[in-house]
Amino acid sequence: MVCCEGLTGILMKNSANGEVDSFYAIRPECQSDVPKIRFKPRAGKTLSARRWHAAFSQDGHLDIEKVLRRIQRGGVHPSIKGVVWEFLLGCFDPNSTFDERNELRQQRRQQYGALKAECQKMAPVIGSGKFITTPIVTVDGRPVQDLSTNDNSQDDNRATSTPSPLDSPLDDGGHVDDAVPDKKVIQWKLMLHQIGLDVVRTDRTLVFYESEANQAKLWDVLAVYAWMDNDIGYCQGMNDICSPMVILIENEADAFWCFERAMRRLFKTHIPLLPFFLFFFFFCVPKRENFRVSTNSIGVQSQLGTLSEIIKAVDPQLHQHLEDLDGGEYLFAFRMLMVLFRREFSFVDALYLWELMWAMEYNPNIFSSYEESSASADKSSTQNTNGKMLKKCGKFERKNVKTGYKNQHSSLAVFLVASVLATKNKRFLKEAKGLDDVVKMQKACNEALKLHKKYLSKFASRHLTLWRA
Repeated sequence: MVCCEGLTGILMKNSANGEVDSFYAIRPECQSDVPKIRFKPRAGKTLSARRWHAAFSQDGHLDIEKVLRRIQRGGVHPSIKGVVWEFLLGCFDPNSTFDERNELRQQRRQQYGALKAECQKMAPVIGSGKFITTPIVTVDGRPVQDLSTNDNSQDDNRATSTPSPLDSPLDDGGHVDDAVPDKKVIQWKLMLHQIGLDVVRTDRTLVFYESEANQAKLWDVLAVYAWMDNDIGYCQGMNDICSPMVILIENEADAFWCFERAMRRLFKTHIPLLPFFLFFFFFCVPKRENFRVSTNSIGVQSQLGTLSEIIKAVDPQLHQHLEDLDGGEYLFAFRMLMVLFRREFSFVDALYLWELMWAMEYNPNIFSSYEESSASADKSSTQNTNGKMLKKCGKFERKNVKTGYKNQHSSLAVFLVASVLATKNKRFLKEAKGLDDVVKMQKACNEALKLHKKYLSKFASRHLTLWRA
């Protein structure tokens, strides 16, 4: 008789390709356009649904140390990615109970409902199952349809590649609020059609987005987020980050808060950041200058500057060669960092890479750092760096905590790019054609950790020398 674990292993091995295909089905006509998928659930390494459920105590406390260990070995099974990501991104505290999380989830759903209702008053198309791809207001806030009273509606219909709210009953009351809006409202309304254009282009190879309702769900989440976070608003590329969460998490409000936590992680905290500030340098619609000078967010120069600093420390010859080629700007890494390797890997593999990195960067204080209401209560715990706390950190974050290294520009993504450069240094010294042939993800992350350790060693030695001097 085969034991439960053995049976699970057999099933995972025999149905690995089928499971991935069923969770992220590719449109038949797009099969040849999709990069080869490397990730497959692996029995004994990938975090399975059974292992995930077994990691909870009877009242709901999660053994995050055990979970991180499993994710760092083999990623997360597609069937549970959404709920696992909610913990990795700081939506929930592993030390909370089932009841506490359910209460918090209900509160957040109500909060999202209120935000969405507020947006619907300004643009009734939100929540209608449709979305827009043409401007609805001018730069001075005037509704577009009011400027073309002599034209018939066919002009508007030709302007969009998806069914427009102008074709729907929403036309009756005007799909925009006719009241004279303030500057914030105008800015937000000006973003809506750009979000729609990006939604149309998002993960077009997936069967999931053949449904207009699913496209509208992604548009709603991005539109509500743009309204809620006026500093960031909407930037091209955010659709690539939000899309997996909309696919993985069925409830729209839950998907929104998972995305919101991802954005906090990327832009607003001292928990190790991933490099999405690059959006602001090139694509951000509102107030992009704020992010280049604020305390918690920096511009593209800082992140690429860190990459340059790492390569200079671990491979001076390669750094000099690259500097001779492009002045040391390292702009060839822009695409990889901008959308976190979404263009280098298939959809499935990009998700695998994300969860590996989030697990390795995980800090047990991530939840409390996001909950302003409990900031004072958790102040002492955020400063706790004892052995028990370290065990709950991911591998990358643990090294940072141990060494006291706090450069927030040095995310694992930067070391990942650096490790590819260092691994392929001979080729780059000869050819220097770019980074499109990225090595396997698990190996790349392991090499990034080794490079991180080497860099921290050099960093510590340099500062010790300066201190002695």
